[in-house]
Amino acid sequence: MTAAPTMPDALRAAFEAYERAILSNDLDALDAAFAPGECTLRGDGAGLLVGHDAISAFRGARGGVSARTIERVEYRPLAEGVALIVAVSRFAAGGTGLQTQVWQLIDGRWLITAAHVTPRSAAFDRSIWRTVGDPLYQGAWDGPLAGLTVAVKDLFAIKGYRIGAGNPTYLDSARAETTSAPAVGDLLRGGASLRGIARTDEFAYSIAGDNAHYGTPPNAAVPGSLPGGSSSGPASAVALGQADVALATDTAGSVRVPASYQGLWGLRTTHDLVPRQGLLPLAQSFDTVGWLTRDGATLQAVADWCLSYDGSDSTDSVFGASADDLPWRFRVPIEALAAAEPATRAAFEAMLAASALPVEEVSLGDLDDYVVPFRTVQGAEAWRNNGEWLRAHPGSTGPAVAERFRAAAAVTAADESAARAALAPRRDALHALVRDAVLLLPTVPGPAPSRTATGAEVDAVRTNTLRLTTPAAVGGLPALSVPLLTVDAAGGTAPVGVSLISRAGTDIALVRLGRALHARITETEPV
Repeated sequence: MTAAPTMPDALRAAFEAYERAILSNDLDALDAAFAPGECTLRGDGAGLLVGHDAISAFRGARGGVSARTIERVEYRPLAEGVALIVAVSRFAAGGTGLQTQVWQLIDGRWLITAAHVTPRSAAFDRSIWRTVGDPLYQGAWDGPLAGLTVAVKDLFAIKGYRIGAGNPTYLDSARAETTSAPAVGDLLRGGASLRGIARTDEFAYSIAGDNAHYGTPPNAAVPGSLPGGSSSGPASAVALGQADVALATDTAGSVRVPASYQGLWGLRTTHDLVPRQGLLPLAQSFDTVGWLTRDGATLQAVADWCLSYDGSDSTDSVFGASADDLPWRFRVPIEALAAAEPATRAAFEAMLAASALPVEEVSLGDLDDYVVPFRTVQGAEAWRNNGEWLRAHPGSTGPAVAERFRAAAAVTAADESAARAALAPRRDALHALVRDAVLLLPTVPGPAPSRTATGAEVDAVRTNTLRLTTPAAVGGLPALSVPLLTVDAAGGTAPVGVSLISRAGTDIALVRLGRALHARITETEPV
């Protein structure tokens, strides 16, 4: 039996220095331990990072690792000046992990050129889930949704559980619900089971996906990037395969943004089509129920059941306006293209050219004429809904959400009245545009921003995103985000969704149209 080779002293010293830097979160030393350039790799359960800069950005947002010791190290030479190290870590709080690294001697120094981290097993990711079960609630044993699991955004009433709204102080002050929300009951009757209660941005007052209290859920499509919010937890659960369906809400894009950022299908339903009983409101004039899935067929099954008499105790529609297919006629708002980032615009235009869709360019007018009054009305309602609680619990929210509520508190009755009046003609114009066609536009300006983006950068992305997501909310119209675009991003490529917006009540037909469009553009069978 051949004895294990002896690790060179210089390599052992480099490995031990790297481990000390990990435990102390010495970012400079960690950066120096990885080989420079675009060929360096780091992977874990959340995905693959390519390039020294992408790895460095991820590490800056991650924070330190839990206390641990190296229990075992295995060394194997691969070639002259190239070595493999596999190390077993034992964590002080229990559990073990595995580090696999390729080291290379470059200019006299041993540097990591590739690394893979297998973390210790976790019961569940607390940045994604608040409560999880197997299942948490069993659905009907048969039905069109049998076998599907659901991640429920922490805004919906579930019998026996409290609503947490993404805020630990609010969760502590809440009472257990005595009944479940109709939107939850519809899924259970269809055969779906609840996997658990998933995180939301605080009070759903964000579209970034971060949470100052529980952390930021991972973006399964673009490691190191924001997941999109406020339905961040359920979206990440679906993208990671931990649930099949996300039951979510969309006020200003909270279904569509995470769908776009993580390559999911996401439907914002017609305003008031799904009653909101048992749903903690943000802004009732715009709040809607929606769903996210990994494929169009699952979304179709959910929409068909939950928006029909057979499936819903809460919806006054059989298929209604969705009984007939929507016209194969599309209108592209020129202002929406102008609001998109250059790479997104190029990908969108290439998609149109390759698919030869019947497209007409139209004008929505200045998009800020939607966003500004929308935010005023939203703020007024958000403060009416939450102001009393916030006054009684000062300092309980994260800084970004606290600032939004401070602005909301300053909205006067006259401000709100003027904003509502300004939105009325915008709503009428939108309804006219979708009367005999479907609006087609990028869901968001570009790929998900990095988790290391500054507050100012995230706010800028939020403002630009609202320019694309707000019109559907103003019109109370159904909007479907379909994963159709791929654009270059740091360390690789990233998904960007394409949104279809149709007339009120045509939600089921809109999903059918989205699946047909996806099949045509991708040249595949409908999914």
